[in-house]
Amino acid sequence: MEGKSFRLADEVRYIQRRAADHDGRIVTVGQLVLFSTETGDAWLLDPADRLAARLARDGESEPIHIEETDTTFAIGWKGRYRIDGPAFVYSDRDTGRVATILGYPTDKLSQIA
Repeated sequence: MEGKSFRLADEVRYIQRRAADHDGRIVTVGQLVLFSTETGDAWLLDPADRLAARLARDGESEPIHIEETDTTFAIGWKGRYRIDGPAFVYSDRDTGRVATILGYPTDKLSQIA
């Protein structure tokens, strides 16, 4: 990735807009995967480490902490995820809550990861 031509925050805003429009998309940026769903959810994933951060829920954007420079970025990951067949399973780091979500494009996400 060319540092100045890539801004993670721009990609996050893009996928949040797709979620607000209830438009399902999957975007890969380097090792990261961003996806939105027709139900208005959006996520940022790091498949290598199984890290996840929710970017939108029911079409409403959720806050995420990202620090960027021209050459690096840091993400405030909120939890971990796994794909178990058709289920997207998310474990929240702060609350310990585990959510199992059906209807996400787990087959496509599994191919990318």
